Order: sequence, then structure tokens, then C-alpha cells
Amino acid sequence: MSETLSVADLRSLAVSWALSLRADRKSPQTLKAYGDGVRFYLDWCEAGGHDALQRGTLRAWVADLLDGGAAASTARSRQLAVRRFTALLEDEGEVPADPFVGITAPKLDSKVVNPLSEDELRALLRSCQPPKDATRSEQLRHRRDEAILRVMLETGARAGEVVAMTTADVDLLAGVATIQRGKGGKGRTVPLGPHAVQAIDRYLRLRRAHRLADSPDLWLGDRGKQLAYDGLHKSLKARAEAAGVQGFHPHRMRHTAAHRWLRAGGSESGLMAVAGWTRPDMLMRYTKAQAAERAAEEAKRLNLGDL
Repeated sequence: MSETLSVADLRSLAVSWALSLRADRKSPQTLKAYGDGVRFYLDWCEAGGHDALQRGTLRAWVADLLDGGAAASTARSRQLAVRRFTALLEDEGEVPADPFVGITAPKLDSKVVNPLSEDELRALLRSCQPPKDATRSEQLRHRRDEAILRVMLETGARAGEVVAMTTADVDLLAGVATIQRGKGGKGRTVPLGPHAVQAIDRYLRLRRAHRLADSPDLWLGDRGKQLAYDGLHKSLKARAEAAGVQGFHPHRMRHTAAHRWLRAGGSESGLMAVAGWTRPDMLMRYTKAQAAERAAEEAKRLNLGDL
């Protein structure tokens, strides 16, 4: 059957697959990741004249990615995209059987992501303070970025979840925000502390004069558009550079929020609810970097040697 499906045929079917994913209400980040994975694979197959539906071809592509310096997580994500695509081909009757059933994913390294220090967090927030001679649009950008950082710091929300927030999702008087659609399509309510509420309020007051003030999107970009994930990533990276914070990525804010929650004495069940985790292993994954430090602090409080 694979002989009748050329790369051109598969590209056409990939469009149908994308429509199916949208019908399943996959997030924009998932749509992009899956679309990129399949597109890169088909490009590689076409350039090398490979049969895209052969198991050996997929294995060779993954090996080529890893040999080229791609992280195991990247290779795994792209391979998963191709496997999800061929699963749809079987479901839709385009192939008699999924050719990639049973192919294992690349083994991931167990990386430790260290949270940001208190000094680094303060430096990040200072970088968002608008200078006295800032224009109104510059003030808006500064206040927006501070509000985003504080929301991520207090709630541990994913960057994609923060980007998708609307003005209706924030209740400043109640001190809560609603994540309408988290990972896996699950929504949740997260608490906002006084500092995050104040930062959002300052941003919203400036936002009223924006030409897109009536837009339901909470975060507005610099060019009169909704702030997309790429824009958030770029803006926060610039803040990190200005603050002298090395190795910054928006996802480190999630690790940092989890660490600070537990270090302050918050419960694991509470953290799982706020962060949107349903499995304890995710809790361990995000908080293992500073587990020994938290244990040492806890031991001091317990003072078990006092006899």
C-alpha cells in the first residue's frame, strides 16, 4: 500500500490530519508541534528519495536527527507526530495497517532543571519597571511583561495557558484566574496573590487606551495583535537578558513556581491542583532539582535531634 502513497500524497493527507486535530480541539502548540514533525519528516524523505511508510525510514530519520545534534526530546516529539499521523491514516482507511505500530521512542535523558533564585526573580521583575520617560506603549509593554511573569510565578501556569487567557478569565476582586483549557483539554481555576493582581490591574488600566482594547485577548502584542507564544518567549527572553539571568526559558518559571510552593510549606496535592497535574510523577519531575535543599530546611524545622 505504501507504494501508492507518494510524499505528495502524504502531504495532502497531512492537511486532512491537521483538520482532524482542530476538530479534536488540540491546542495551537500541539498543532504546530505535530505539523512541524510531519513536515520535516516528509521533507527529509523527499530529499533522500525514501519511502516514507517504511519502518526503516522512520528509524533512519530519528537517527539522523540525533546524529545532527537534536535533543532526544526533540527527536521523540517529532517521531510521535509521524506516528500519530500514520495512526490516522489507518483509521481513515488510507493504509491497511499503521506501519509504525510498536516502534519505540528515543530514550529521554533525565535532565534536572534548576529553578530561578530569588535574586534572579527580583532582577526579572525590576527589568519590567518602565522608565519615567517611557511612552504609553512602552509602559504597556513593561506592565504586561511584569503581569505575565507574576502570573507564571504564582500559578505555575504553562506559557501556552497564559497566552490563551482572555480578559474574562481574570477576576481581580476574587483574586483568581481561569485556565479554560489546559493540557489534555482540562480547565482549572488558579489563585492570584495581591502582587499579581496589582500587576494585572496596572496593565489593564493602560490597556484601555489600546486600539484593540475591546479584544477579548488579555495580552496584546507590540504591533496591535494578540501576544502569541513566540511573542511571549521573545519578550521574556529579552527581560532575562536585561536582568542578567542566564539560561532562561519560560518553562523554568513553572519549575520555579513548583519549588517555591513546596519550600514555603505548600502541600503536594495543592500544587498538583494549581499546576494542572494529575500524576504524582509530574510533581517529582518538576521539583526534584531542589528536593535535597527543601528536605534540609524541613529537617531544621522538625529538629528531630532535640531530645
